[in-house]
Amino acid sequence: MSDERTAEGNASAHADSETTTEGLLSVTGLDAGYGDLQILSAVDLVVESGEYVTIVGPNGAGKSTVMKAVFGLATYMDGTIAFDGEDISELAPEAVIRRGVSYVPQNENVFAGLSVRENLEMGAYILDSVPEERLDDVFERFPILEKRQSQRAGTLSGGQRQMLAMGRALMLDPELLLLDEPSAGLAPDLVDEMFDRIDTINDAGTAVLMVEQNAMEALSRCDRGYVLVQGQNRYTDTGAALLDDEEVRREFLGG
Repeated sequence: MSDERTAEGNASAHADSETTTEGLLSVTGLDAGYGDLQILSAVDLVVESGEYVTIVGPNGAGKSTVMKAVFGLATYMDGTIAFDGEDISELAPEAVIRRGVSYVPQNENVFAGLSVRENLEMGAYILDSVPEERLDDVFERFPILEKRQSQRAGTLSGGQRQMLAMGRALMLDPELLLLDEPSAGLAPDLVDEMFDRIDTINDAGTAVLMVEQNAMEALSRCDRGYVLVQGQNRYTDTGAALLDDEEVRREFLGG
């Protein structure tokens, strides 16, 4: 990045271009937070159909709030959240799910007292019956879940619980999968495996929007990345370009 090109100019230039983009998910000028507390200010973000997009940034930047705002779990204040051309800015989570969006939160993302199979069936709760083909697809993606389908979810390892949470989110075959810190709390030897599974989900056609603290790994795999700082867009580019940007590496990736 040249000395003349400031971070603010970068964010502004990308924001100007993206507000006119019609993506599967299009977030424009979003202000959001919790109650009266505003966290996000004029955030712009686009996820195209089948795209893999990552949000990175320092702690407290508002990354997870973007996810929660899209899914109807944060307080909407201003701007637009559009999914597949429809304004979903103020919809409740159940209505967002019915539009084709699934969300995997970072914490408390399984029903500990239910079995693995019961957790997966809960993922299809808006349907009249559980589609066996979706169960089969989840078991094909995560074979360990089929082996442990009668086991209580609370007794699974951290990596297995994360697989179960993602499997439950896939039970409705969503167009967009929201993942909040999927590698959090995992043993180092399981992190690559988790990212590989996310790659496979995206390769099968599901768009992914992911918040991730493991920024270098996330950016190395995604199509496009957003760097949020203090609730605002700071940088937007392809994952590879952000990894190669000296200023981004120095400020956010440890050099």
